[in-house]
Amino acid sequence: MDLVFKALADPTRRQLLDLLRERSGRTLGELCGHVDMTRQSATQHLALLEAANLVSTVRRGREKVHYLNPVPLHEMQERWIDRFERPRLRALSAVKRRAESAMSDRPTYVYVTYIESTPEQVWHALTDADLTASYWGHANISDWQPGSRWEHRRTDGSGIADVVGAVVESRPPVRLVTTWSDPADPSESSQVTFEIEAFHEIVRLTVTHENLATEQEHADVASGWPAVLSNLKTLLETGRILSQAPWTMDR
Repeated sequence: MDLVFKALADPTRRQLLDLLRERSGRTLGELCGHVDMTRQSATQHLALLEAANLVSTVRRGREKVHYLNPVPLHEMQERWIDRFERPRLRALSAVKRRAESAMSDRPTYVYVTYIESTPEQVWHALTDADLTASYWGHANISDWQPGSRWEHRRTDGSGIADVVGAVVESRPPVRLVTTWSDPADPSESSQVTFEIEAFHEIVRLTVTHENLATEQEHADVASGWPAVLSNLKTLLETGRILSQAPWTMDR
């Protein structure tokens, strides 16, 4: 734990962790493109993060790919926060998010739907590649662990992902938070939160899409989310998707 505190004490190392939180699985060159330092300096900082187990690496040919490992941070939270202050801090965090949302110039979209289902079935439908491919037209690919990469991949066999991001929070079957980015510009991202609440035999699913870049982007998601979630609701309640893809209907 001493190594974790030492690693987190430096603002540059915290910046590197933020970059990996936004998109895990970056090479040294990709990370250096976002920080004002030499490759040698970045390597030294990453070595300290790796020694603290905050970063894990995988060799791909001659390159080393870096991944965020949130486990030590989770252990810190369990040891010093959860046991004593979790309810109060959650309330303060909720107030902070609402205040920041009200002050932000960037639009937020919220959609709520009610489904005759269980939280476990809704969670499975949001995270299973085959199910998302059937009602969304894209497969959501990830292991859905905090810090992991996820992809919104086409189902035409091309392997192309039209959206990429990172898993920020994953608490099955009640809450999933992910970042959303254009693969061509991963530095610009929005955030989507799925909240699943059980009520007797039904589930309330709330989708919050925030930090949208423009009003046009808000308009696009405002037409896209109802179509996708209506298809999801139909699939869970009837066992089949809608006979026509709803997003193809003229607006």
